[in-house]
Amino acid sequence: MADAFENILGQPQVREFLRASVVSERVTQAYLFVGPAGSNKTSAAYALAQALLCPKGPHGPRGGLCGACDQCGRIARRKHPDVRYFAPEGAAGYLVEQVRDIVSDTALAPIQSTRKIYILDRVDQLGVSAANSFLKTLEEPADDVVFILLARTRESVLPTILSRCQVVPFRHIPASEAAAIVSQNTGAPTDQARIAIEACGGSITGAVGFLRAPNNERLAFRTQLFENLFRLPYADDWDVLEMAADMVKASQAPLDAMRESQEAELAENADFLQKSALREIERRHKRQLSAKTRESLRQTLSLTRSWLRDGLMLVSGTPELVINVDVIDRLSEVFAGLAPAPLAAAAAKVDACERALAYNVSPETCIDTLLFDVREVLHGSGSTD
Repeated sequence: MADAFENILGQPQVREFLRASVVSERVTQAYLFVGPAGSNKTSAAYALAQALLCPKGPHGPRGGLCGACDQCGRIARRKHPDVRYFAPEGAAGYLVEQVRDIVSDTALAPIQSTRKIYILDRVDQLGVSAANSFLKTLEEPADDVVFILLARTRESVLPTILSRCQVVPFRHIPASEAAAIVSQNTGAPTDQARIAIEACGGSITGAVGFLRAPNNERLAFRTQLFENLFRLPYADDWDVLEMAADMVKASQAPLDAMRESQEAELAENADFLQKSALREIERRHKRQLSAKTRESLRQTLSLTRSWLRDGLMLVSGTPELVINVDVIDRLSEVFAGLAPAPLAAAAAKVDACERALAYNVSPETCIDTLLFDVREVLHGSGSTD
């Protein structure tokens, strides 16, 4: 019978290890999940949280992972007030103030459950000063606290953090296997699954969400983005500015649905939660909106990168490696006669845009600068600096 761990796609060994740990009640208070982007570490963290907070316990139906109670439903929707997700808020990583706030929060009682789960993404960006604020809490957490830290490699994590966690390695999932998993979970054809994986930076879970978005809004956004990119050779400066504004607006469309859901959650809880608990929910909502904004912008950049990558494949004589096969004829037309160097330079512009967003530069400024840069490199002076 299926349980929460079935959602850890492509990681059978991790799935069985975590399942056995919960059922045998051998859960530690600090885990470090390490693996490449797209290996489903975040999904595994939420699955473990669901298993630990399910009120039916590890010896209930499905090992306690009922998937049907209110607690399980809230965690699956990532709306449980006792499951906190954090990502670096500074351009260079976690801020010391951010970590101190996390440490202070661990001293507070759970809002709805008997435990609190803290998921800290990209802890390889936890610098020495921030880590020093965190070490004692990580080494001796409160009895009702479990930390799940996520990073790409063991080597990128500070030894003082590494030594205090149980390390759970995640394997790289080959592209063909990843596409098959996405197809199996969405019913989408393999070609569309590959497109979604590319759009989501290699994340299988992200690709499933991309294809399941209401009214195919993410696929429609991809179509609009590519149409703008195809128009770049013929666009004047005003056209480019309008394209950037439209792209930013379209990329943020999922935020509207999230705000409506958040407002409904606050209304649902307003009558029985204390003001302090409601404030915590509001803070979590703010973090969720920020994370969703970053995710949408990353998809914009990932799609632009895949468009340029396909162009590089075509001009290099390897059309069989093209991902966006549904627009291959238009790709062939727009990239005809170009050399690989300008395409590589244009891809570097995407990376520069991603770094600028990390420094909290205005998204519209970043996107219009990117479009101007790509237009210049591909269709203007041909500069590659």
